[in-house]
Amino acid sequence: MDGVPHRGVAPELVLPVVLGPRDDWFTPAGLRTLTTGEFRVSAASNRIGLRTEGPSLERAKDGELASEGMALGALQVPPDGRPVLFLADHPTTGGYPVVGVVPEPYLAAAGQAVPGTPVRFTPLGRVSWGPPARRTGV
Repeated sequence: MDGVPHRGVAPELVLPVVLGPRDDWFTPAGLRTLTTGEFRVSAASNRIGLRTEGPSLERAKDGELASEGMALGALQVPPDGRPVLFLADHPTTGGYPVVGVVPEPYLAAAGQAVPGTPVRFTPLGRVSWGPPARRTGV
């Protein structure tokens, strides 16, 4: 199609991540691995999630979580320790810890990434994931 710009595939996928709500399930070394590790897009990726190949994130807590709701952009870590970024057809619940969330504007690029593409997660900080603060004096 003439006249239609083609963006192409980026040589590296850089994804900002807001840590939490379950980053406390990982050791400081595990969190460093997330933000400094050399990951690649796995051939097992699909519309459900971008699976990564590379180092495993070291957990501080053993055991399983009760199932909880999953959001688009959640970065869940299954027992093998390799992050999975939930995309368009993600499950509504999950039982593995979510180490962080990638903001929605970055998910389109993640959905288009081809197997073998290098992936880097950059920290955006951490937010409080608890209930909203109560307003007083209103």
